[in-house]
Amino acid sequence: MKNIMKNTMQTVMKSVYAGLMIGISAIVYLSVENKLAGSLLFSFGLLTIVTQGFYLYTGKIGFVKKISELADMFIIICGNYAGTLLAALAGKAAGLAISSVQLAEKKLDNDLAHVFVLSMFCGVMMYLAIDNYNKSKNIVFIIAPVMIFILSGFEHSIANMFYFNFAGIHSLKSYGVLFVMLAGNGIGARLFGMKQE
Repeated sequence: MKNIMKNTMQTVMKSVYAGLMIGISAIVYLSVENKLAGSLLFSFGLLTIVTQGFYLYTGKIGFVKKISELADMFIIICGNYAGTLLAALAGKAAGLAISSVQLAEKKLDNDLAHVFVLSMFCGVMMYLAIDNYNKSKNIVFIIAPVMIFILSGFEHSIANMFYFNFAGIHSLKSYGVLFVMLAGNGIGARLFGMKQE
């Protein structure tokens, strides 16, 4: 029982750290005018998550092998959300001269079928980023997929958690859209993850 509690707490903390890193990366992205530079700098967040062993839903879901592991995914999603919320609250408290309102509203106005497809594409990119990096240890395989999903407008559920939190958007619609994004990210990652099984 003690080991289960310890493992759960480790999962929670590593998930919160991952969400915090995505939040910090999103702050950097919002802070630069050049989207190409912003997408490049955003990739540092995923690189840090991978090298530090933090738990990011979009980096883990493609590698789930058993139904029992889905419980861990729920914990990771909650921890990721908490991390993005902490980053958003800290950013607001610091009085950062940036806003995610326009970006968040644009995402919420998109058709859910489009959101789902864009989320699947992002899931594929995230799976390939982790899988290719694990096999090669070449950071290009982290940087390129992140830049691709950002510049292509693919939907990353955890990054969007930050954008919604930073914009102060907490509604049934926003949580519904996030659910669609989480599902799309997961299915896109699993489609490629299955080729390993």
